[in-house]
Amino acid sequence: MINASDFGQNFLWGVATAAAQIEGTATQYGKGPSIWDTFTSKNGKIKKNHKLDPACDFYHRYTEDIALVKLLGFKVFRFSIAWSRILPAGRGDINQEGIRFYHNLIDECLTHGITPYVTLYHWDLPQALEDEGGWTSFSINAAFNAFVSICALEYGDKVKNWIVLNEPFGYTSLGYMLGVHAPGKTGLSNFFSAVLHTALAQADGGKILRAEIGKANIGTTFSCSEVIPNTQSDSDILTAKRVDCLMNRLFIEPTLGMGFPTADWDVLEKFQIEYGAWRLQERMKFDFDFIGLQNYFPLTVKYNAFIPVVQAWEVKAKSRKKPHTAMGWEVNADSFYNIVKQFATYPNIKNILITENGAAYHDKLINGKVEDPERIEYFKLYLNALLKLKKEGINITGYMVWTLMDNFEWAEGFTARFGLIYNDFKTQERTIKDSGYWWQNFLKS
Repeated sequence: MINASDFGQNFLWGVATAAAQIEGTATQYGKGPSIWDTFTSKNGKIKKNHKLDPACDFYHRYTEDIALVKLLGFKVFRFSIAWSRILPAGRGDINQEGIRFYHNLIDECLTHGITPYVTLYHWDLPQALEDEGGWTSFSINAAFNAFVSICALEYGDKVKNWIVLNEPFGYTSLGYMLGVHAPGKTGLSNFFSAVLHTALAQADGGKILRAEIGKANIGTTFSCSEVIPNTQSDSDILTAKRVDCLMNRLFIEPTLGMGFPTADWDVLEKFQIEYGAWRLQERMKFDFDFIGLQNYFPLTVKYNAFIPVVQAWEVKAKSRKKPHTAMGWEVNADSFYNIVKQFATYPNIKNILITENGAAYHDKLINGKVEDPERIEYFKLYLNALLKLKKEGINITGYMVWTLMDNFEWAEGFTARFGLIYNDFKTQERTIKDSGYWWQNFLKS
């Protein structure tokens, strides 16, 4: 039996959310369009052609939702600031209604004794900046830095905990190489341009927060997956190494002053030379107070010569007869343990927070209740692995559940339910799931 008290008195327990996934009011109160507003308006991009608005209508219901965070017993609420709600055109004129909304949300958290953790960029780039090339354009960095400065000056006296970027590999690969996420661009040149400007933004953002906010606790988050070769053949082992360079090492190593992981993959060596990244290595460095890790699944890969560049093919959990979530993601707490351990071996990481972890299942509301025993079992497995890491001396100081309530899950639309709270998207009625009540009891233990 595992208890919250096993993790120590000062361990941070929280829930994580993102503006685009919950807020709604995409075209109201002065907000400009984001790339996700544009992307979801195109047919065939999102499952069942679901549209982003009104999502969970959090903009109008945040007081009710923060009350639910408190009711469940969490002490941290992670949310993101929608760039185009503050700067409708991405730069220039500030939207005071947007500024006021986040002040009200922060005040609501503080009134309830909940610590806000604010993410500056959680994938919802202003469309006006995308029209200039978005993350592939050199001009993005000045625009991002101006946005960070505004947020720091506006909220820095009340908010001390900041996250610069959410999952840079996620949005650069899915949005600028594979095209399955907004803005829907494809190709290696788009991807590498986006990687370079993102790596700069990550460090620039940290430096601005450090300069503007006294006693700031500054982090950034990385998606991470243990990459496992399907067999012990040389080709599969080398394939896993290439995928690991992309998924786990591409953004953390420049931050730590190591540059991109070129030694293990010649494609990255060519990128570094062609894009002049080697000249910018110093600018990419920043000494973060914490690193956020976000883990959902391991990846088993095998060599496939027909896949361009990376030459890797995923061997799905289902075909390997492994337990998996409704999205087909393998449930594997040992792998979670392994990947956190891998990141903890970097000597310059002071502190790790698990800033997202959770699972989607086919939840049903029946007679006013949502029974989700698989999700409860999932959290038990992963929290046991987390406790094992802590007991081994790894400095992990917090854990945030993804997510508070069912929301707009990017390309999955409203079909993937990750929440501790069931949301009826027609009525916006919230119902605490059994897993939510499980957390409520766990946090008292």
